[in-house]
Amino acid sequence: MSLFDLCPDTGLAITPPMAVRPEMIDYNGHVNVAFYVKLFDEGLDILFERIGLSRAYVETRQMSFFALEAHVRYLREISLADRVRMRLRILDLDPKRIHYWMELVHADEGWLSATMESISIHVDMASRRPAPFPDDIMARLTAWHAADAERPRPEGVGQVIGIRRKG
Repeated sequence: MSLFDLCPDTGLAITPPMAVRPEMIDYNGHVNVAFYVKLFDEGLDILFERIGLSRAYVETRQMSFFALEAHVRYLREISLADRVRMRLRILDLDPKRIHYWMELVHADEGWLSATMESISIHVDMASRRPAPFPDDIMARLTAWHAADAERPRPEGVGQVIGIRRKG
């Protein structure tokens, strides 16, 4: 889709580089787990704004979207000196929900640091109840989803959490 910069390796929508800030670093010298989610959220805001899902959308249309569920995998440490980018793929959607996959990658070296699979629901802010996406937003989401539909499912989608035992 022309609304987005696309990652040359994956073809997925990708954010501009994002800085790791000092407040994100914990006593282990790397990004704290909560700030990985914060980086995913900031990236999501950047990309969703391009299809009309932004603060202005909430203010003008009195609608928003809320997180229902998320699963984060932490694969490689990020430190203060690193910059990251977030790649996003829409895995599925219906009139009220979006199921999406995000990858946090090192902005300069390209290695994968973390993934987050999430489902969000569209909400009427006056009633605080689920509501269908407006037609214009649904059309953009559908086009985005169609652009990614032929790609193989990313490793880790739908993964169940648990301790893996050997033989």
